[in-house]
Amino acid sequence: MADSLRRLVNIGTFTVLQDKLEKWLSDYYINTCDQNVARGCEIIELNAKVQGQLFKLLSVCASDGGMYGGANIIKSRLLPWLGQNFFTSGGSVTADTSLSVLAEASAKDREINDLQDMYEKSMDDLERDLQSMKTENQDLRDELADTKVELDRSMRASTSEKMFTDVETQELRRNLSDSLTSYRYTSRITTPLAIDDPVQRVRQQNLVARFNDMFAQDRLDALDTLRRYSDDHENNQRIIYTAISEAFSTAKLAFRQFKMKVRANLAKTHYGPETLEEAVQDYVNRNSDLYDLPGMVSDVIRALNRNPKIFLPPDATFAIVQPFIREACKLAWQMSALAHPIDIAASTDAELFDDNKYRRSYDSEYTAPLVNHHIWPCLMQGIKTLVKGEALTRRGASLSSSGRRSRSPTRALSPTRALSPSRALSPSFRSRSVSPLRRSRSPSPRRCLSPLGRRSPTGDIVTNHSRRYTYTYKCTSR
Repeated sequence: MADSLRRLVNIGTFTVLQDKLEKWLSDYYINTCDQNVARGCEIIELNAKVQGQLFKLLSVCASDGGMYGGANIIKSRLLPWLGQNFFTSGGSVTADTSLSVLAEASAKDREINDLQDMYEKSMDDLERDLQSMKTENQDLRDELADTKVELDRSMRASTSEKMFTDVETQELRRNLSDSLTSYRYTSRITTPLAIDDPVQRVRQQNLVARFNDMFAQDRLDALDTLRRYSDDHENNQRIIYTAISEAFSTAKLAFRQFKMKVRANLAKTHYGPETLEEAVQDYVNRNSDLYDLPGMVSDVIRALNRNPKIFLPPDATFAIVQPFIREACKLAWQMSALAHPIDIAASTDAELFDDNKYRRSYDSEYTAPLVNHHIWPCLMQGIKTLVKGEALTRRGASLSSSGRRSRSPTRALSPTRALSPSRALSPSFRSRSVSPLRRSRSPSPRRCLSPLGRRSPTGDIVTNHSRRYTYTYKCTSR
């Protein structure tokens, strides 16, 4: 039943019937007689179909009530309409009267609907007025509370000249101490100079990852570029290492000047709870891309041209590795701009190999104690090693890579014999004899060590070097 009724409503037959009536009325004087009769028949057919559907729905409704379901309503309202000639005679009302009654009923329905709409609109207006009144009342309450607070403040100010009791003084001191402790803790946690600052922690992780990517990818690309111009693999490795070292040196110098300029400008207008250094670091964190990258790249290339340990063919310049230098300068600047900066470890050729800072390359001599040359720098933060570098160790590294002259000409090794496989001592060293004065002082003469080295039990020459200096031992006999 409900589905049939819903389907009849969705079809909207009565709406279509009303539209057809209105259309017929508007075209009545234009149409011919046959057209008007056809329109009337069409409307009657549509009305008959609707009545058929209504009678079907009526029978379904009556069947739901059983055998006598709806009998009284059918007898009182439907049977009089089913009588013979009920449209023209015998009825209590005429067709025009029934239509007028229907029109009045529909007008009353419309009036009732309008009244209902007006009532709902008035209720909405009342709701809005009530809400606005509540808002005004809340504003008045807030204003009253502010006035009360202001009055209390005025009362406290008026009684500020009175003496506080001991209990009140102790309470104020306790509150002051607690406030200072909370402020110090907050400033310690939120200061940009802290090692656990989020900016420091996140940027440091990203920069260390970028440093590893440069070693794994950018360095190999730069070596491939250099290999087109030079077949000396060791020289190419030295060029890459020197380039990244000079990039860090140039970036540190440029950042130092930038930070000094920022500190000088902020010192003129700085005020507030944070210190000047915290304000400077906060500005650096927010403007970490304000640097002259082309100028730093040019400085690095000029430094490579001045370095006597590396070389390229006459038809090539160090600008061929400019992409690698550019990325190295960007990385060095970002690492220098950290609150706790990251730097590379200082290094020299022929230094003692440090297993905590470097790992040996695949073609190294693993028993050699000295570094022949460095391949990749060690990344450090203060004295802490973050990422190990890479170095090549080789026997005789000090003799092959060190070009320094001996401080004592009589104890210097012959250049040709120093590089010979036999590593024999020079004739001057062999022919040296102990002075009579030392022979007289000691029953058994002892041979003094030369500045550059001494003879090992196997006949090799061992040179003692620190990171930057050559140690010279003075032998004495007692």
